[in-house]
Amino acid sequence: MSFSKKVKDELFDRFPTARHCMLAELAAVTLNCGEVEFGGDGVRRLTVCMENGALARKYFELLEKIFNIENVRIEARKFHARTKGDGYCIVLDQDSGVRRVCEAIKLERLGMGTADFTVNPIIVQNTCCKRAFLRGSFLAGGSLSDPEKAYHFEIVFPAVQKAERMREIMHSFSVEAKVIRRKKYFVLYVKEGSQIVELLNIMEAHLALMELENVRILKDVRNSVNRQVNCEAANINKTVQAAARQIDDIIYIRDSIGFDRLADGLREVAELRVEYPEASLKELGEMMDTPLGKSGVNHRLKRLCGIAEDMRRTAKSADSAGGGTL
Repeated sequence: MSFSKKVKDELFDRFPTARHCMLAELAAVTLNCGEVEFGGDGVRRLTVCMENGALARKYFELLEKIFNIENVRIEARKFHARTKGDGYCIVLDQDSGVRRVCEAIKLERLGMGTADFTVNPIIVQNTCCKRAFLRGSFLAGGSLSDPEKAYHFEIVFPAVQKAERMREIMHSFSVEAKVIRRKKYFVLYVKEGSQIVELLNIMEAHLALMELENVRILKDVRNSVNRQVNCEAANINKTVQAAARQIDDIIYIRDSIGFDRLADGLREVAELRVEYPEASLKELGEMMDTPLGKSGVNHRLKRLCGIAEDMRRTAKSADSAGGGTL
């Protein structure tokens, strides 16, 4: 079972207790999945089509709870838009009180098309209604990726105005979403893990929220361990490269002038570095006749490298001068 389906299965059983919140959730599903036929005397028919039978059942139960409507026609239809296969359509006409439903959800006509309608913002003036509206919108057109792979929450809308309305509602909860066009639909999406957690909390998907939080914690720990391992590996590599350069310089000094011409402290560090190439600065300092700290050992090694560099520069100058006299 996909994570998105787990979330929806949890939300299908989540019914608001207040009538105004029920209306908000009903309005959200209607906005996303509904088509309205207008006549000269107002709304003649409302058809709400959805791919999920559980959502159709919830929509029907909301109609029963709010309006005590029982004579609603339910049809099985082949979908030609976003979904593949069969879906379910709930049909409300004048005989089943369509005007009463449309007036209650504050449905307003925008244009001549059957999908050109909206609902008055008063339907979501309360915070609790905004929560219900978000839940209905997600059930109607939302999806959530597997958090083990990526963080991605989205809701697909048939019109940009409806997507922008939902973005404003999310913004009121301090969740920043973006809207993009995908073919002829408009997608509202969120990719930040912490904000997706907030959205699940707003919709009251508490079980899914806990599962997502557990995944986030494990991923954060895994990423932290990986960063630490990579950092330690980089430090080890850096130390090995530095030790190799130091040994090359010390051997150059030994083969060129010998250690006898070095000061006692430099000679001791040089001999230890060559004898223990894998030892750390701290370990080298502890091996000395008079123990020395890391900074002291590092200072002497830098002096040895400087001596080797001066010797190479002098040798190169001598070679150049000798070549010039030929």
